[in-house]
Amino acid sequence: MISAPIQLASYLFASILFILSLGGLSSQESAKRGVLFGIIGMIIAIVSTVLGPGVEGQVYIIIAIAIASVIGISVARKVEMTSMPQLVAILHSFVGLAAVLVGFGSYLDPKTAALTGSAHAIHLVEIFIGVFIGAITFTGSIIAWGKLDGKIRSKPLLYPGRHMVNILLVIACIILGYFFVVATGTGGMMPLIVMTLIASFIGVMLVMAIGGADMPVVVSMLNSYSGWAAAAAGFMLGNDLLIVTGALVGSSGAILSIIMCEAMNRSFFSVIFGGFGNAPTGTAKAITGEATAILHDGVADLLEEAKSVVIVPGYGMAVAKAQFPVYEMVNVLRKAGKKVHFGIHPVAGRLPGHMNVLLAEANVPYDIVLEMEEINDDLPETDVVLVIGANDIVNPGAEDDPASPIYGMPVIQVWNAKNVIVMKRSMATGYAGVQNPLFFRDNTFMLYGDAKASVDKINGELKG
Repeated sequence: MISAPIQLASYLFASILFILSLGGLSSQESAKRGVLFGIIGMIIAIVSTVLGPGVEGQVYIIIAIAIASVIGISVARKVEMTSMPQLVAILHSFVGLAAVLVGFGSYLDPKTAALTGSAHAIHLVEIFIGVFIGAITFTGSIIAWGKLDGKIRSKPLLYPGRHMVNILLVIACIILGYFFVVATGTGGMMPLIVMTLIASFIGVMLVMAIGGADMPVVVSMLNSYSGWAAAAAGFMLGNDLLIVTGALVGSSGAILSIIMCEAMNRSFFSVIFGGFGNAPTGTAKAITGEATAILHDGVADLLEEAKSVVIVPGYGMAVAKAQFPVYEMVNVLRKAGKKVHFGIHPVAGRLPGHMNVLLAEANVPYDIVLEMEEINDDLPETDVVLVIGANDIVNPGAEDDPASPIYGMPVIQVWNAKNVIVMKRSMATGYAGVQNPLFFRDNTFMLYGDAKASVDKINGELKG
């Protein structure tokens, strides 16, 4: 057992480590150090809580932690990088569920009944808000997981008056909150249960109304929700560290969501309310021209003649695990004196930073990985752009077709390069479900097939 002052000091130290962890995650060079700070901070937090004053049954808690750790490690080791967004989404749901369970447990705790006056009312409000946020996070994260995993269609579920329905449901929850607070004894259990069911339904409808192309923003927003749910649980339990940690996660997730919304020209508030404003109207532009196929030796010839090359990776590269042969190709080109860079869209893949992690996994130098704003200025002077498994993030319809579902989203303007080579398995649409006019442009060539196999063949041609 540790004393209260030592526990408080441990909480303060853990909070500092969590802040340093977030700071470290702000750049690729310091990301590993940031993760290490977070791990150490979490170990200190768990130990100081389990061994802290007023905690009983430490043996059972340690056994539960050990079992959960084994499950977590085994799951994490089996999950592929392509499935990481789904894993993150489902983990958010666990945080939401935990907040709900903590809320019900706190309400039934005899210590809650012993409170009187304003202290009792404030604690009940904390419980109600914590359960409300937790229930929305729980079901919303499950829907996000289903969409990312392909178990639920990515097309948004839109129906007339959905926003009004959500507003009425929120008003109903507020009314239930009043009856919950004024109830005596455990008489507030029924309003709490009904509110939980309504909030769970709200979570489903909010995420169902968002299309697949915008799921990276949703995952980021759910991350923020899970943080606020954890903070609410901290208030319910009277745990200062949980409050601080939840606030850090909630605020950082909200900031990331705002940054991503700006990168996609979306409204932050419309994300919160389940939908990105008014849907595009009118008839989409007709696509003219024909797609031109190219073979691996033709791609190798273009690369050998080029002086500058830009590679734009997407989810298809992650699925094919092509980042390793891609980096091998980069080394061959750079040794030949060519200028090579990667262009990363903020929402490439299914998770913020997904492509950056994949490239770091292949030991790609950070200095040749550029963001969308940096790479777009260089594209008019670029000889060849390799688009590997990307679709929506290089769609010119986002700029010139007001009827496109992704209209207004900033994209990487690969069509401004002299030659564009698109590696895809087929002419299928991207996650947004819209056709890409880029494929039919005169300076675009389609290389069909698995990305890893295609890059391996190109490497063979280059080395030969």
